[in-house]
Amino acid sequence: MRETMNQLDAAFKGKATPEMEQISRDERVPVEKIIGGIRAGRIVIPKNLRRDLERPRGIGEGLRVKVNANIGTSPDESDLEGEIEKVKTAIKAGTDTVMDLSTGGNLREIRKAIVSRCNVPLGSVPVYEIAVDAGRSEREIADVSEDEMLAAVELHGRDGIDFVTVHCGVTLSVMEMAKKARRVTDVVSRGGAILLEWMHENRMENPFYSRYDDLLDIARKYDLTLSLGDGMRPGSLADANDTAQFGELMVISELVRRARSANVQVMVEGPGHVPIHLVEANVVLEKSTCDGAPFYVLGPLVTDVAPGYDHIVGAIGGAVAAAKGADFLCYVTPSEHLRLPSVEDVKTGVIASRIAAHAADVARGLPGAAEWDRSLSEARRAFDWKKELSMAIDPELAQKLRASSPPKDPELCTMCSDFCAMKKSSPVFRNES
Repeated sequence: MRETMNQLDAAFKGKATPEMEQISRDERVPVEKIIGGIRAGRIVIPKNLRRDLERPRGIGEGLRVKVNANIGTSPDESDLEGEIEKVKTAIKAGTDTVMDLSTGGNLREIRKAIVSRCNVPLGSVPVYEIAVDAGRSEREIADVSEDEMLAAVELHGRDGIDFVTVHCGVTLSVMEMAKKARRVTDVVSRGGAILLEWMHENRMENPFYSRYDDLLDIARKYDLTLSLGDGMRPGSLADANDTAQFGELMVISELVRRARSANVQVMVEGPGHVPIHLVEANVVLEKSTCDGAPFYVLGPLVTDVAPGYDHIVGAIGGAVAAAKGADFLCYVTPSEHLRLPSVEDVKTGVIASRIAAHAADVARGLPGAAEWDRSLSEARRAFDWKKELSMAIDPELAQKLRASSPPKDPELCTMCSDFCAMKKSSPVFRNES
């Protein structure tokens, strides 16, 4: 492993790390803007100091909207090779990051195997391991000590994880807000629910909040990017924008400032299930209260009634959120709310979120975004099928569909055939006879 420095430390010294330089080239953004964005806390580069990263990614202001793919085992299904295949599939489909959310099997073995095979930033949720280990040792979650909770985060940092979700904003006061809100779906965040149980049983404050300075020390040691988890995210449209959700956000805004003061990279997680007309307000509120910190949204899901099609629901919400300033989309698969996703679900989820992210990149005027669409359209107009299919967001599917229905005229397709509008209108617009 080569020597490197904390991304924030480098930024404050005005130095470009190799990761900053690569991201500058990839994004066509001057490296000085990358340095300035990191220094201001509006860009993060999740990369653990303990490992090299072939494909670093910048997340935040002025950069391409990024996509995350969740993988991981459950108590009902634990297949290490299957999860590794999902990692490969997600990366091939173009995901920018991966998160290991495993809760079944040998969690550290699974994590190490994924770290060794994942060449994009890798995230995790250490509190899951805390709960799993407690159950296996026949202890209640309430019996876990504060030190054990912090030690779990340290272990994930030592194993090479690049960013961790920590639900620091689930405080005792926020818990009371949630009780009074009388939600339809209560709490749908697993990490948030685990900490609520610990707090309720012990009548004590969330250790990730009360000992936040200790958490920052661990994060700085490994240059772990903290993803401040939305433990109170709404799990139904009826619960969106309630006092618990926004109360947690206010706590998180304070924690963002403390992380920046400690030279720790930080981003903020967001909802959740949100009606489409309220998505923009969620983005604007996060950006204003958290001083432009990168915003990482799950979907958001803009309706509750589409099990089996939630990848589409999430892509709709993600496109709206990202067009208005969200920086990072956590994918949603067709299996959301129904089962552990399959390998094919993973690919479908990544592609759906990439479509949403790209649509937002066009809306935001990011370098190269609209040019991609124009180039494909020019190839379509020229009936250059090889170029058009190769430029598709999913070339394999595009090629498969075209090959499945061969046209009589190889220039055309079987949708319009001889009635192709571009073919018929060419003499009018291009002086063709």
